[in-house]
Amino acid sequence: MKEIVIDKNESDQRLDRFLKKYLGNASQAFIYKMLRKKNIKLNGKRANPDDRIVEGDIIHIYLSDETIEKFVATERVIKSKLIPNIVYEDENIILMNKKAGILSHGTGGEFEENIVDSMINYLIEKKEYIPRIERTFTPSICNRLDRNTSGIIIGAKNYQSLKAMNEALRNSEVRRFYKTIVKGRIDNDFKSEGYLSKDEDRNRVEISRDYVDGSKKIETHIKVLKRTRDFSLLEVELITGRTHQIRGHLSSLGHPIIGDRKYGDKNVNKKFLNEYDLENQYLHGYKIEFNGLKDFLEYLNGKSFESPMEEKFQKIERDLFGKIHD
Repeated sequence: MKEIVIDKNESDQRLDRFLKKYLGNASQAFIYKMLRKKNIKLNGKRANPDDRIVEGDIIHIYLSDETIEKFVATERVIKSKLIPNIVYEDENIILMNKKAGILSHGTGGEFEENIVDSMINYLIEKKEYIPRIERTFTPSICNRLDRNTSGIIIGAKNYQSLKAMNEALRNSEVRRFYKTIVKGRIDNDFKSEGYLSKDEDRNRVEISRDYVDGSKKIETHIKVLKRTRDFSLLEVELITGRTHQIRGHLSSLGHPIIGDRKYGDKNVNKKFLNEYDLENQYLHGYKIEFNGLKDFLEYLNGKSFESPMEEKFQKIERDLFGKIHD
C-alpha cells in the first residue's frame, strides 16, 4: 500500500491526470480499473477519475510495493551544458532569451541541447527543483519558438504558475511582440486575419482568407517601425499563436521575412546570406507584456520585459535603416 499526500505542485487537477503522471508506466485502462475496484481511494473514500485533488488530500493505492514500483514513472534528467540567458526571474517564473538554432524543448529522440533541459538543470543547481522529491511536476516552458527564431521563452517554476500562465496565454493576456525585416515597402500599420492549415508531413503551413476544412483562425497585428523602398522593419504582435504563423502570414501577404528558407524569397535570402551570412529568418521575439494575471501572479501585471537581438541582426538593421531610436 502507498499513501500520497498531495502538495502544492500537484494541487487543483483531476485525479486521473495526477495518476497518469505518477503511474507513468501504467495504462489508462489499468488506472481506471483500479479506481472502479476501489484499489485507489481519495481521502479514504471511493474515487472517480474526474475528482479534483487539492493540497492536503490523501491518496491510498492498495497494490503491492513491487507493482507500484513497476508502474511509477522515473524522471530522467539530462545534464545540459547550455546556460540559460536570463532576462527576468522570480520565485514563480523565469524568462529566458533563446538563441536561433536552439530547440525550445527536446524532441524525444536523440538528445539536442534545448531550453527546457537547460532551465531544469539551472533550477536543480539552485536547489529550487529537486527531482527525487517532486513526484509528478517538472518545471516547463509556457510558449515555444521555432528552432531558428530567437527571443523570450517563459518558464514556470511550479505547477500553479504553469497553469496560470498557460491560461493567460490562451486568453491573450500575455502580449508577445516580435521584430522582423520583410521584403517590400509597407507604409501603414494594419491588422490581418486569415486561416492557417498545416501540412504535418512537410512541416509547412498555408494561409487562406477563407475557412478551409481543418484550418484554424489566425490574427496578426503589424506595426511599421522603419521602411525603405525595398524593405520594412516591423513590430509584429501575435494575437493567436499558431505554428509558423508570422512567417506564413507575412509571406502570404507578399512580404516574406528575409532569410526565411521555408517561406522566403530565394533571391533576397541569397543577398543576405552573401552579405551578412544570414542563414535563418530574421525574426526575434523581443518583448513580453503581462496583463490580466490573477491572484498570486498579479504583481506581474503592467510589466514588460525585452531581450536584445544578436549582433548580426542589429548590424543588418543599422545598415538598412540607420540608428533605431526606442
